[in-house]
Amino acid sequence: MNKIINPIKSEWLTLLQRPAQTIEAIEITVTSIFDDVKRNGDDGIKRYTSIFDGVELDELYVSDKEFLAAEKEISSELKDAIALAKYNIEKFHSAQKTRKVVVETAEGVACWQEKRPIQKVGLYIPGGTAPLFSSVLMLAIPAQIAGCEEIILTSPPNKKGEINPAIIYTAQLCGVTKILKVGGIQAIAGFTFGTESIPKVYKIFGPGNQYVTAAKQLATKYGVAIDMPAGPSELLVVADETANASFVASDLLSQAEHGADSQVILVSTSLAKLEEVEKEIEKQLQNLSRKKIAVQAIENSKLIYIESKEIALELINEYGPEHFIICTSDNDFYMTGVQNAGSVFIGNYTPESAGDYASGTNHTLPTNGYSKAYSGVNLDSFLKAISFQKISEKGIQNIGSAIEIMAEAEGLDAHKNAVTLRLNSLK
Repeated sequence: MNKIINPIKSEWLTLLQRPAQTIEAIEITVTSIFDDVKRNGDDGIKRYTSIFDGVELDELYVSDKEFLAAEKEISSELKDAIALAKYNIEKFHSAQKTRKVVVETAEGVACWQEKRPIQKVGLYIPGGTAPLFSSVLMLAIPAQIAGCEEIILTSPPNKKGEINPAIIYTAQLCGVTKILKVGGIQAIAGFTFGTESIPKVYKIFGPGNQYVTAAKQLATKYGVAIDMPAGPSELLVVADETANASFVASDLLSQAEHGADSQVILVSTSLAKLEEVEKEIEKQLQNLSRKKIAVQAIENSKLIYIESKEIALELINEYGPEHFIICTSDNDFYMTGVQNAGSVFIGNYTPESAGDYASGTNHTLPTNGYSKAYSGVNLDSFLKAISFQKISEKGIQNIGSAIEIMAEAEGLDAHKNAVTLRLNSLK
């Protein structure tokens, strides 16, 4: 890992850059596939499934037979683990429900806000080297709690034309209404335009590689919302001399194994701890099944020594990490001072893995510094807030004159007239 000692502020922008991505080449590919799927529907979807996933599919939907087979393939231990995670995620997201807000802003002027579910949502679940069935829990559960009418899930098939059984099992458990064997750019294009098999949705959720990320962003140009801009996974740990070096190293490696383009950063006010963690990383790295991927991610990663906690906190807020772990003698300082982070993990016994799977919080989070302006997925991500108002005769008399004056000042005569006619009718 790259080791940096007391970097000056003028260097922070360069120091905190994420791994470079060749956006131009990706955008050309994404646009081409979108155009094809828009024109050719399922035929385009199947063609790209053949090209990218290496399998010819006659039917895109997961069959009843596959549902039954998936349930049999899942061990009882994994079913119990999924059930525990499901319970905690449901508990945390159900607690996010809010009441209707009603206010009388002036006598006779009633305003209120009610939330309604997004009717059609698309959930994208990566397959490949790490089939993320945990993402099914994180997306389908709040969608179901919110009351979404259609919850459509797509995930890429393997070369046998199958979706990982844990994804199928978890999707069925969490109320997904349709599951399709479609991955990558073509899945996002299908959600965007709709095909013979894939319903067009109003909002797309889910993690993915840089191609999926670019596809989601392109979808917004066609009037489809997305959960957030998101890219490769990242983690920042702040640790001082009291931290457990083996714990810190394990957390850094847990994110590094996500993908070669992941980034992990350790910020420490202890140079000795920095070096201790570096040795632990090398030691633990040797035993990882995804060592090759983790090694590549480590090349994008950094060990940063900062002489004071105040400067460390400033640097952390500048970076805006997706995941932020605090392991210091003054956790409250960082906990109350953090402004930009997707999800925060506090103390030696709070690994980032807990949030990925079973603590109850959501693991679909903003990356690439977007935590400065975006929240992670939560119950409200699947809801719309609609405002209502009802004005009585007394109410229009109370605020009508102000509306007339403001409309006239903006040169909008019809706006003014809509009020004037009502006021005159009450004289």
